[in-house]
Amino acid sequence: MATVQQLEGRWRLVDSKGFDEYMKELGVGIALRKMGAMAKPDCIITCDGKNLTIKTESTLKTTQFSCTLGEKFEETTADGRKTQTVCSFTDGALDCVMNNVHLYSDHEKSR
Repeated sequence: MATVQQLEGRWRLVDSKGFDEYMKELGVGIALRKMGAMAKPDCIITCDGKNLTIKTESTLKTTQFSCTLGEKFEETTADGRKTQTVCSFTDGALDCVMNNVHLYSDHEKSR
């Protein structure tokens, strides 16, 4: 059985199919969408029970947020927008939904 603690560590983006459409649906302009599509960020996740801290590092910008699984919180995106986000751990995977929009991305754990 997968546990949320298995999320801890550094994760490298493998695939973000549909990322441009996702950003467009969130209202991100074309220039930022093009830059975002080129970024290949790493995510560093730390866990303390149901509390997560996720730091996203890329050549463009580093951002960080903390949340409690299953609870809605206000997140400030890399481009400064405020969103309502909920992160959950389902079937061994982290799912973050921003303004009711899902992003499906594939990450692999870095060694």
